[in-house]
Amino acid sequence: MSTEVVMPQMGESIAEGTITKWMKKVGERVERDEPLFEISTDKVDAEIPSPAAGTLTEVRFKEGDTVEVNTVVAVLDGDQAAASEAPAAKPAEEPATKVEPPAPAPPPAPAPPPPQQASPPPAPAPPAPVAIEAKKDGSAATAEELRRTKSSPLVRKIAQEHGVDISKLEGTGLSGRVTKNDILSFIESGTGTAAAAPQRAVPSAPAPAPTYEPVAPPPPKPQVGDRVEQMSVMRKKIAEHMVLSRRTSAHVTTVYEIDMTRIARLRDQHRDAFYERTGTKLTFMPFIFEAVNKGLRKFPIFNAQVNGEQIIYKQDINLGMAVALDWGLIVPVIKRADDLSISGLARAANDLADRARTKQLKPDEVTGGTFTITNPGVFGGLFGTPIINQPQLAILGVGKIEKRAKVLTSPDGDDFIGIRWMAYFALSFDHRVIDGADAERFLAFVKEQLEAGDFSV
Repeated sequence: MSTEVVMPQMGESIAEGTITKWMKKVGERVERDEPLFEISTDKVDAEIPSPAAGTLTEVRFKEGDTVEVNTVVAVLDGDQAAASEAPAAKPAEEPATKVEPPAPAPPPAPAPPPPQQASPPPAPAPPAPVAIEAKKDGSAATAEELRRTKSSPLVRKIAQEHGVDISKLEGTGLSGRVTKNDILSFIESGTGTAAAAPQRAVPSAPAPAPTYEPVAPPPPKPQVGDRVEQMSVMRKKIAEHMVLSRRTSAHVTTVYEIDMTRIARLRDQHRDAFYERTGTKLTFMPFIFEAVNKGLRKFPIFNAQVNGEQIIYKQDINLGMAVALDWGLIVPVIKRADDLSISGLARAANDLADRARTKQLKPDEVTGGTFTITNPGVFGGLFGTPIINQPQLAILGVGKIEKRAKVLTSPDGDDFIGIRWMAYFALSFDHRVIDGADAERFLAFVKEQLEAGDFSV
């Protein structure tokens, strides 16, 4: 007699767990409720006890593997009590005094009573009716069925009390699992109570549950006087890229207000000499590029990419800079931006922007970016929540840099109103791999660099 050990569901929203440690090896004896293995989920780390006593005969996943809930991870072979029953079947009277109370009258081995009598023993815990149905035909339940039927104990209890087959419901929980709200809404609709009696009488014919599928709205039709224009190839690519990015990354945006007064003074002080020396204009952006370069070196997760379950930390810092065109948007890339000075960054940025507007960029000049900066402030926007440029993990939006009244504090501790050059900086980041605290530290570091104004022009 073998016992299958499954990955437990450690909460209604948990779909999988990672095995961090096996506490028993194959061939070792394990007692019921003795810790068998450790798991880690996005909510909790826990030791999982053995569901029965026996010998560990099979381990199906190694340490470090991530496994869906209700998947068999190991097999225990032979309970000690069951092992003592086999030889005790010869003398009929003697085993009655030796066998444990749960089986006072074991049936003779050769006579196989109806198979239905063999099914009650493995069901000491009261499962929902669907759990019994799933095993009557002998077919193995799929991972999707298990995710739905093995909802929280509360949901299964409610389903059992009302005779509802939760495997037929469309759940709104993770991986389609039925939540408490799903089961209660179904019961309140009246369908669940009506199906209760026939489901108990005829388990094989559960009442069909209503399915709700999202219906796409009808396409808009042009009216008289409307102008219809076919999307350009660039516009279609932009649309695809934006939708893909939203579906791929868990977008979160944080916004900081940064005092750019010292940068403004530095720019005004060197503007004319800079143009004479380099032949290009000195704007705010090269200072922002350099501050971001320093931030990316200090916090390399922002200069990384995700490949499945791997994080690739890029060696080079290749800054993408969004350039608005009359016919769309393009993001040329400043390669190895952290190797460039303020003048080098200014020349590279202005050159790429000019050639982008005249359609003279080369293919390799719009690929390979590791972090993007967009500047909606040139159009007057205070700030926005930019969409990440895949496969990057973050994007920085620079709002309008303008004079504002700010409350300042003198060295003596007195507060006063001052006129400062201020701007909002919005950082959108991928919450799959970047925590909010890291995003705050990164943007705070950029703020510190810009407000200090310690740049060589």
